[in-house]
Amino acid sequence: MLSLLLAAALLDPTATPVVLPSEPAALHATLLTPEGPTRAVAVILPGSGPTDRDGNSPGGLVASTYRLLAEGLAGQGVATVRIDKRGVAASAAAAVAEQDLTFQTYVDDARAWAAEAARITGRPCVWLIGHSEGSQVALAAAEGGNPSVCGLVLLAGAGRPAGVILREQFQAGLPPALLAPAFAALDELEAGRTVTDAPAELAGLFRPSVQPYLISWIGLDPVDLIEDYTGPVMIGHGSTDIQVGMADARALSAAQPAARLVVWDGVNHVLKLAPADRAGNIAVYGDPALPLAPGVVDDVAGFILEPR
Repeated sequence: MLSLLLAAALLDPTATPVVLPSEPAALHATLLTPEGPTRAVAVILPGSGPTDRDGNSPGGLVASTYRLLAEGLAGQGVATVRIDKRGVAASAAAAVAEQDLTFQTYVDDARAWAAEAARITGRPCVWLIGHSEGSQVALAAAEGGNPSVCGLVLLAGAGRPAGVILREQFQAGLPPALLAPAFAALDELEAGRTVTDAPAELAGLFRPSVQPYLISWIGLDPVDLIEDYTGPVMIGHGSTDIQVGMADARALSAAQPAARLVVWDGVNHVLKLAPADRAGNIAVYGDPALPLAPGVVDDVAGFILEPR
């Protein structure tokens, strides 16, 4: 086994730009193929915010999680397509007006990428690897038995509706005076109604132009989605993830007993070893030189390549 791993490490994967036609402009990605035989293909779906194909964003996230994952998977024979999401990096020109953006926009893009990845690699289907919010996108993109999707790998994904998680985050992070108006705004959005009287301190989250997206996303329940999915699923979660807790992984696992739950001890939201204390945990988000935690690539590759 060791000799095989060393041999794989000596092989250089090949990176190829991929362009997906779209309106108002094309979407962009990188296809990373192994030097040796390609044994499977996966599309890596990024998390929330302006996250690029490497897993980085302008707000200080430079962990390069998706690039490291793609490189590790290539070493084990799994090709990947990792994408700049609509409106981000090379896909910036494909942005739609914020008031027109919904969660379904990302779901439609994920389905298009799955079909394109299968086409360009000659595969009957590809895997969807969803990280954070991308986990929920992957679940929705596979809904209805999408023939382009072989199965799902859900990494650090929510297992409860966004409204539940946002309330927890508000409770932990907002000043007491803002809790009542923040909860009231969530109540309105969950009911499908826009909010006009959110406090100025919450304008970044509840600005009018982003509310259509929030309404489309906030009521979705990942448990409902995973219950209805019949393909193979792996749920991967780190024990020191301070963004999405173990309760979410357990909820997904309980809803789909056939899924494989893998828990990485001492691993945070960006899939790297990190302490539980917030300052030390967040510091890992800004260090692209840190490798992914031991076991992450092996577990993902092993699940994808498992004979079925």
